Amino acid sequence: MESLPHSPTPMSHHEHHHEHMVVVPYPSYGHINPMMHLSRSIVSINPNIHITFVVTQQWLPSITKQHRNNNNIHIHSIPNLVVSNDDEPSPSFDTFIKSTVEAVMTKMEPAVEKLLNEIEKPATAIIYDGFLYWAVGVGNRRNIPVASFWTTTAAELWVQCFNMLPQYDEHHRKLLGGNGDKQVDYIPGESWIRLADNPLLDKNNHKVLHWAMKSCESMLNSHSILLPTFYDLEGKVIDAMRVKTSVPIYTVGPNIPYFNMEDNPTRSDDVGYWLDSQPSDSVLYISFGSFLSVSSAQMDEIASALKKSGVRFLWVIRGGEEASRIKENFGNNNENNMGLVVPWCDQLKVLLHPSIGGYWTHCGWSSIMEGVYAGVPFLTFPIALDQALISKMVVEDWMVGWRVKKDDKSDGLVTRDEIVALLMKFMKLDSDVGSDGIRKRAKELQRMCHLAIAKDGSSQINIKAFLNNITPSVVSKHNGNGSNGA
Repeated sequence: MESLPHSPTPMSHHEHHHEHMVVVPYPSYGHINPMMHLSRSIVSINPNIHITFVVTQQWLPSITKQHRNNNNIHIHSIPNLVVSNDDEPSPSFDTFIKSTVEAVMTKMEPAVEKLLNEIEKPATAIIYDGFLYWAVGVGNRRNIPVASFWTTTAAELWVQCFNMLPQYDEHHRKLLGGNGDKQVDYIPGESWIRLADNPLLDKNNHKVLHWAMKSCESMLNSHSILLPTFYDLEGKVIDAMRVKTSVPIYTVGPNIPYFNMEDNPTRSDDVGYWLDSQPSDSVLYISFGSFLSVSSAQMDEIASALKKSGVRFLWVIRGGEEASRIKENFGNNNENNMGLVVPWCDQLKVLLHPSIGGYWTHCGWSSIMEGVYAGVPFLTFPIALDQALISKMVVEDWMVGWRVKKDDKSDGLVTRDEIVALLMKFMKLDSDVGSDGIRKRAKELQRMCHLAIAKDGSSQINIKAFLNNITPSVVSKHNGNGSNGA
């Protein structure tokens, strides 16, 4: 049973009505979407709260279209920080860091400050993406509370801010110099990784390490920390962090579009019709995210393996030359009704379809949470950043997936023959070869996930407790008692 941290005594500015939160995500889908889903949870719990949700102009049309039906959430834009083209290939990790991330860290703060000065109703609280370390200073200058939303697993936060990076300050760290084999416990006392396995300590990532350390410092000086996980999934890590800091920590996830299942539970597009024609648990869903890329050579090996294996599949490939080339590789890939390549789909609805038997993923946290919500087993294929640790959790700790690569740090080519053997085994998980309980464990995680976000579940209780802490007058007016929850 989760025990929430003691809430600090509200500051004097809490004595007035506090009903306007400003939510500031990092400008990418993997960060915008979970913070929007958190915003929807907040206003569904307390309709007295209004939210201004901040995006760069390039994201405004798509986000407005997706979330246009909520009167409590007002989407505002700031100027674009970098010039991008959705038709361009996904950037390499180095390009991603040098262009997009650096622009966000150097140009976004004054744009947000300007917006806060211009909005008609003053902000009374800010929820910011934990990577945007400068947001705490913005709130402090305005004397309003600032909460940090960490967009990935609690285990990564533990390793980054409480266990590993404190040992590696700017003046004394030795980047992997003899210490790369040192073990750190990312699940305290139970599961370990090498320092060398964390990409933040790569000698080529000095800027990322610098920003990561500053983000840790800001989060530990914020009003509270919100995590997009649920307590039963990462309880030991949560408890360990609460011992280390007096900052209240709330598990409020998963922050995925399960609201959409209530709004529009059926599907009527071509993907839905195709899935309806497939046998139960027979289709492998494949998606490697929107930004960081898999090499063309690896994509060709995957395509050849799918053709050779005969496994049914639905593969989402971002539009452009890569998608066209892969489609050409398959030829008439629907000829035998065995596969479909699409530029986009409603991922959670697809994962919930009874024909889906597994999910081959890059291990982005929101994608993993959608797979957990849907109760499917995983094939893990991490590309960069926190994805290797998430893969390790899926495979070794939760035991609901298998690796495609021999290990999570491997960046060599996985051949078509290796993939064929894996796919044929993986998609027969109920056979004698694959009957290791993986599907049963996936369904158990699904059950825990649904309990957490149900009424009076742990995540719902934690959101109420957080609101009671950061905006107590409005919450007590709505709830009648201002209870702190679990």
